[in-house]
Amino acid sequence: MSKRKVSVWTDNRFWQRSAAWVTGVAAVLLIWLTFDTMGQIRMGNQKDINAHIDKRVPSPTVINYKIGYKMNAKRGLEVPTIGGSDANGNSLFTIKQKFFGRDNYTQKEADALVNLGKLAEQSKNCMDCHTLLGNGGYYAPDLTKAWLDPAWGKNGPMQAITGTHSRAEAMAAFLQHPGRYPMHARRMPNLHITAREAKGLVAFLKQMATIDTNGFPRGFGKIKEANYAETK
Repeated sequence: MSKRKVSVWTDNRFWQRSAAWVTGVAAVLLIWLTFDTMGQIRMGNQKDINAHIDKRVPSPTVINYKIGYKMNAKRGLEVPTIGGSDANGNSLFTIKQKFFGRDNYTQKEADALVNLGKLAEQSKNCMDCHTLLGNGGYYAPDLTKAWLDPAWGKNGPMQAITGTHSRAEAMAAFLQHPGRYPMHARRMPNLHITAREAKGLVAFLKQMATIDTNGFPRGFGKIKEANYAETK
């Protein structure tokens, strides 16, 4: 009597081995992606800026530099630029910009200021209403690129309304007394933000605006009358 031939597709051992191989390959791929992602999101430092290295999450010392938002020719999407940019949308890391009267914050000072802003953002529950990096509420404006909003710029209304002379000062004034400067039908409540917290929050928002989010939010650079190459 001849032995019955069993199809490989009905062989339990085939599927067991296949499952083991797929699980093993997936595990290796997941480990590789984890380490690659950790390298991508690791925050840079001033040494990276000095070496003209574009980190996905730049150093907090970017608060010393002029920040722009331009189409990158190589990647085909809009990216933040630090310290000016060339014709292809690459950061130059050369043009400084005063932040509350200074453009020489040390690594330690910038780290502390941005961390203060992050803690203030968390303690005031900003994400209950606002979106940051795709997370949070949708009741109030997305803050991912708030620093680049033309409303705070030299030609925008907020510096005149708040009686200030820079983007940073206008943002800080609004955060401390939002009821005095209504911007939208949905008004921001007074969260009793101190001057120190406001400065930290603005530093946090400026650094967040420099994070490379692969062009998110889409079309942000096309806002009417926005000129990010000339952010004041």
